[in-house]
Amino acid sequence: MPGNPAAWLLTAARRRVLDRLRAEEVAARKEPLLVVEAELTATAQRVVADAGEVLVDERLRLVLLCAHPSLSREAAAALTLRLVLGVPTEDVARLFLVPKATMAARLTRARKRLAGERFEVPPAAELADRVAVVADVAYLAFTTGYAPGSGADVLRADVAGEAVRLVRVLRDVLPAGTPTAELDALLALLLLQHSRRDARVRDGRLVLLPDQDRGRWHHEEVLEALDLLRPLVSAPPAPYLLQALVAAEHAIAPSAEQTAWHRVVARYDELLALADSPVVRLNRAVAVAEADGPAAGLRELEGVALPGHRLPAARAELLARAGRTDEARTAYDAALALCHNDAERTHLLARRERLSRPRPPG
Repeated sequence: MPGNPAAWLLTAARRRVLDRLRAEEVAARKEPLLVVEAELTATAQRVVADAGEVLVDERLRLVLLCAHPSLSREAAAALTLRLVLGVPTEDVARLFLVPKATMAARLTRARKRLAGERFEVPPAAELADRVAVVADVAYLAFTTGYAPGSGADVLRADVAGEAVRLVRVLRDVLPAGTPTAELDALLALLLLQHSRRDARVRDGRLVLLPDQDRGRWHHEEVLEALDLLRPLVSAPPAPYLLQALVAAEHAIAPSAEQTAWHRVVARYDELLALADSPVVRLNRAVAVAEADGPAAGLRELEGVALPGHRLPAARAELLARAGRTDEARTAYDAALALCHNDAERTHLLARRERLSRPRPPG
């Protein structure tokens, strides 16, 4: 018998009420996903690709469902990353260059919008309408695996590999006659990046591209990617194609020093003309620094604003190369304060420690 039965009963009742409210909240959040699972089985048999084979890939079906026409392209991609692929909200926010709270609110609104919709797998004739959204999802999912924004991993090869598989399956199920140039370029880009996975890690530490053992690259994936790109070289410029062509420049160079950096800069110029963004400007500045020296790269970084640690980290590296040690140390400190990936923090600390010690006053 408790010492104060009335108080004990009140506390127990309050906790039961809270538990019930939480359970109802979870149910309201999860019900759309349960509807998806229930209707997948009922509708899978009527969804066929052009060859007449049943579309059986569960992950792809769920991605197609989240790419609902009632959602914007960005909202569909973000929702799929969070609900289907399990990418943490913080990492999704980093990919879209917004604060975590903003992304959490967007995801909540997207879930509510879908709550009243009937979840149906689109027939094969409508698959092409959702290709662009699924391509964005695969690209962003690959990014979360290739460069995790948080945690201890240098990379998450399983997540990146899942993104590659997603693109392969989507290409296979598109109706005959559907243009595949965008998906071919995307697959080439992912393959070129993914081919370096074993060389990007040494003893649990991050290895940058110039320091990688190119013998550990998966060359069969590089060759497949180059085969995909050959028919597209003369195609109209497109974001995935231009990024793939940049990656191809690294793949065909015998060494990092022999990379055709001026061609890389030219590709980034084309990309800026199509889709100007802080990320593209950062990457272009790094390429300019390789082509024309760190001072030129630093000039290109002026005026660039980008959340996260990658911008101050790039600036720190270029400042160190330019001999501006004190400024480089400050930039490394700024990057470390913003970096939430343990492996990248270790890398940045090592780069900072390599700077010469500041001279004493006088």
